[in-house]
Amino acid sequence: MSLSVSRRLAAVTAFAVAGLFASAAPAALAAPSAVAAAPTPPDIPLANVKAHLSQLSTIAANNGGNRAHGRAGYKASIDYVKGKLDAAGFTTTLQTFTSSGATGYNLIADWPGGDPNSVLMAGSHLDSVTSGAGINDNGSGSAAVLETALAVSRAGLQPTKHLRFGWWGAEELGLIGSKYYVNNLPAAEKAKISGYLNFDMIGSPNPGYFVYDDDPTIEQTFKNYYTGLGIPTEIETEGDGRSDHAPFKNAGIPVGGLFSGADYTKTAAQAQKWGGTSGQAFDRCYHSSCDSLANINDTALDRNSDAVAYAIWTLGAATPVPPGQSFENTADVSVPDSPAAAVSSPITVSGVTGNAPATTKVDVNIVHTYRGDLVVDLIAPDGTVYNLHNRTGGSADNLVQTYTVNASSEVANGVWNLRVKDTAAQDVGYINSWKITF
Repeated sequence: MSLSVSRRLAAVTAFAVAGLFASAAPAALAAPSAVAAAPTPPDIPLANVKAHLSQLSTIAANNGGNRAHGRAGYKASIDYVKGKLDAAGFTTTLQTFTSSGATGYNLIADWPGGDPNSVLMAGSHLDSVTSGAGINDNGSGSAAVLETALAVSRAGLQPTKHLRFGWWGAEELGLIGSKYYVNNLPAAEKAKISGYLNFDMIGSPNPGYFVYDDDPTIEQTFKNYYTGLGIPTEIETEGDGRSDHAPFKNAGIPVGGLFSGADYTKTAAQAQKWGGTSGQAFDRCYHSSCDSLANINDTALDRNSDAVAYAIWTLGAATPVPPGQSFENTADVSVPDSPAAAVSSPITVSGVTGNAPATTKVDVNIVHTYRGDLVVDLIAPDGTVYNLHNRTGGSADNLVQTYTVNASSEVANGVWNLRVKDTAAQDVGYINSWKITF
């Protein structure tokens, strides 16, 4: 950061972001199966993130002990990240600029596909200060963003939005690299960026869990993730305006991000809810030579890396409700514990001409303490069954998902039902709402 200025979803708040995820199994009865709107976010392997940090540490050790702007260690860091992304199928661009009489570098990586007019971008600064290797500040954010990008490649992800990743130079000199990138984007290109996510210091040794409070949707996405872990968060204030989200925000681009703390002191209340040591800085090695591999809290780094992927998968899949008439039932329907019978929530559709489309959208919001117990079906007016969810998701709470169903053989008008059955004992819940869009 610059000196200058078991995963669970929260049912109601997560519903603010459309296009969430599911795994669909073939229907046990007749009819085509439903197709999930997007795949489930991955668990980012901590070992992979730490392997990137080890490489950055070695690069610093081999180049005067740092990875600062204008030094050989920074260029070697850029080359390392670029090599990984090139091999994974990204289109990379090395952007050069000049600051303090030295050449600086930004690395931009685009993942093929997605709507080119709706770009979701995530980034981190790759430079350190001259006094040390900068493993938490900001090897941690850079490594997590890199490993998330590589996870996108491994999954062959094809989200609705176009994905772009950035690693910024000369942040420690006053956000020089990210300012250069934003200032040199044509207005039309700036308008295409639907959101920028910033990750600067996410493995602090005495960590806090701070979420940027800039864009409400991005903020809520991160809060949903941490709510699912049962971890309280606080609004990030220490780094406000001091990291690479600032140039994007100043250009009118929605921003958000995560932070685990720098040289502010952890309070007793924060230590009680997060653990760690009160009266001590979140990172005692901030901007110091001891910001080494030993200056990382593995738990915080692991959780925050998973949160990076969660946000990319969630926000990358977000898409407006498609054109067409929507019908919704918001009445709560209790889902009794197994072995009770299935329950149904009806929606009466009228005024739609002809058959349902091949891309009929079904939004499901079920509050439940164990979604791996649930079987959820869409029942057409003629009784045809389309399976939406078949006991997937493990021990996670709640089912807040959007499904695409090929219901083109069905007359649209009539009574459609969402049928939910709890197939195992000891967990409870209810249908909060559901919606069908033609």
